[in-house]
Amino acid sequence: MEAAVQQTAKRARPLAGTTVGIPPRQLDFTLPAQGQRYFYDNNATASLFFAMLSAFFPPGEDYFVESVRHYRKRVTDPKLKAEVSGFIGQEAIHGREHDRLNELLSSRGFAMKAPDKAVRAALWVLDQLPQSQKLACTTFMEHFTALLGEQLLTDELFARRAEPEMIQLWFWHALEELEHKSVAYDVYDLVGNSRRERILAYALVTGTMIPAVLASWGYMLAKEGVFRNPKDIRRGMKLLLGRKGFITRILPQMGLFAHKDFHPDKHDTRALVAKWRNKLFGESGSLASDLRNPEVATVQ
Repeated sequence: MEAAVQQTAKRARPLAGTTVGIPPRQLDFTLPAQGQRYFYDNNATASLFFAMLSAFFPPGEDYFVESVRHYRKRVTDPKLKAEVSGFIGQEAIHGREHDRLNELLSSRGFAMKAPDKAVRAALWVLDQLPQSQKLACTTFMEHFTALLGEQLLTDELFARRAEPEMIQLWFWHALEELEHKSVAYDVYDLVGNSRRERILAYALVTGTMIPAVLASWGYMLAKEGVFRNPKDIRRGMKLLLGRKGFITRILPQMGLFAHKDFHPDKHDTRALVAKWRNKLFGESGSLASDLRNPEVATVQ
């Protein structure tokens, strides 16, 4: 009888993010105190781009979480409730770990305050929007981070070019972006998905974020003295924006967001997620020993 009661209680327990494939993983990353200054292919231009991107993440994750949290009480489906919990947990940890990385990059002399101020200014503009439009903007930015995550996990050259210890943080972040890529969109579907708002979100986000990217990246390059090294700039721009550049391969897929029948899950990345869960957190996974809550390692 007691066993039956316990089993009933177990079934009645609200779902957590772990049970729906979105586990908030508590990790102790070992960031390299000393290392190659230009951690991506020993190229200042490209390395500063990724440093700038890292500075954008903590304020951006906060914006994503708050735009979803606003509608949390309207979510009644148990599965989506659990996914929202997992999403919020993962994004909070992403912000924390990128804060640590940003402190390390700042200690190496990178001008990390510039991108932090730039992204906060851009997000302040987006924060003045109505709540539904803010959530639409979040779904667009989540579309970008999912594409970025997929690119990180499939681009073998990226792994070979980056500092080995630092790349593990990016792999973990990329995996979790794919795990929760549809959550904000599913909440937006629930509260009234508007294609007009989505198209406007595309314009609003690119109109605020691209100037923030260009201004802060340009400032960092100037502060580092990179403009005196045209060869470095040419090679860095080729690595990022050349015909087969890291960012170039993402851009053609950005427009999918404006399609009438868009949904993140229409692009199936489940096999990629399963592969990287095992690579990072399987029995011999490269990050398995860094997990502070190892019970989430078995999530499928």
